[in-house]
Amino acid sequence: MVPRRIIHVDMDAFYASVEQRDNAALRGKPVAVGGSPERRGVVAAASYEARAFGVRSAMAMARAVRLCPALVIVAPDFARYKAASSAVFSIFREVTPFVEPLSLDEAYLDVTDNAWNEPLGTTVARRLKERIRADVGLTASAGVAPNKFLAKIASGWKKPDGLTVIGPERVEPFLQKLPVDALWGVGPVTARKLRARGIERLVDVRTADPIALHDAVGSLAYWLQQLANGVDERPVVSNRETKSSGSESTYATDLTDLEEMREEIREMAAQAAGWLGRRSLLARTVTIKVRYADFTTVTRSHTAPPTRDPTGIIQRAVELLDRTEASRRAVRLLGVSVHNLCADGDLVPGDWLPFGGSA
Repeated sequence: MVPRRIIHVDMDAFYASVEQRDNAALRGKPVAVGGSPERRGVVAAASYEARAFGVRSAMAMARAVRLCPALVIVAPDFARYKAASSAVFSIFREVTPFVEPLSLDEAYLDVTDNAWNEPLGTTVARRLKERIRADVGLTASAGVAPNKFLAKIASGWKKPDGLTVIGPERVEPFLQKLPVDALWGVGPVTARKLRARGIERLVDVRTADPIALHDAVGSLAYWLQQLANGVDERPVVSNRETKSSGSESTYATDLTDLEEMREEIREMAAQAAGWLGRRSLLARTVTIKVRYADFTTVTRSHTAPPTRDPTGIIQRAVELLDRTEASRRAVRLLGVSVHNLCADGDLVPGDWLPFGGSA
C-alpha cells in the first residue's frame, strides 16, 4: 500500500500578516489584531514582531500592551481576511479536491494523487507556498507526512515560512524528539498532569501505566497512545460542516477554589472565541459543562444574538459557572463550548456584531 501524502498548510500570523501586507507602515512593527485595551479587548492575532514580546492570541489586550508598549493595535477586518482565505483555498483546490478546512488560515490536503502530477508531497508543498506568496502576497508554513497528526506537527516546526517533511522512514526518529505537549488534545493543564506522572515525552505515553494515563486524560487515553505510536488513520474530509466547538479538561486534583475555576473557564472561553474568529463564524449559544467530584455532571447554556466577541463570550461563560454549585462542591471537570453557529452573511438587523462593530 502506497503511504498517503498529507500536507498541512498553516498561514503565518494570518490576520496580522494581511494587515501588514495591506499597510506598508505596519511592516516590521509589532501588530496585534483585536479589541481596545480600554474596553477589555482581547488579542485575536499577533504578528511575529509582537510575539517576540510574549504577545499571544486570546490574551487580554491590556496585558499585551504592558508586554509591548510599542504594540500597534488594529481593529479586525474579517471581510479582508475572508477574501485572502478564499484566494488561498482556490490554490489548494487547483491541486486536489481533498481539502479539509480547519479555519480561514489552515487546512489539510491529501495530495497522494494531485492535478500537478507531482510524485512527491514535498514538491507539491513547495509549489503551494510559492503560489501563495506570488498570488496572495502572504507566507505559509507547511508540513508533509503520511498522516494528519504528523503533518500538523510538522507545519509548526519551522514557522514562519517553514517546510518540514516527515517521510515514512523518518516517523519514528521524529516521534522520539517530541515532548508530550505535541499530542493532539494535550494543552498546558493536561501536560502538567502527565508530567506529574513521569510522562515527559510523547514516546513515554506508549509505556505509561494505563490507570495513571486514564486519570490524567480520561477517555483520551487510547487515542493519545495511538498518536504516540504515529498512528492516525483519519482521512482528509472535504466540506465538513462544523456545528460546534469547545474544549474541556479533567483535573488530576479536584478544584475547590472558585476563582481558579473561573480562570479555567475564562481560558477555555477565550479559545472558543478565537476559534470563531479564525473561521469567520459567530455563535448564538455558549455552554459550560461541570462534573463534580462525585461524577455528577451538569451543563448550563445561554443563547443570545450571534457574536464572536471574546469579552462577551468569556463573561457569559463565567456567569454560567456562577449558576452551578461550583462554589460549594469540588469539581473534577470543566468545559466550554459554542453552538448554533452562523457566518457573517447570515446576520440579520438587530444581531450583535463582533468587536463592537456597526453595520
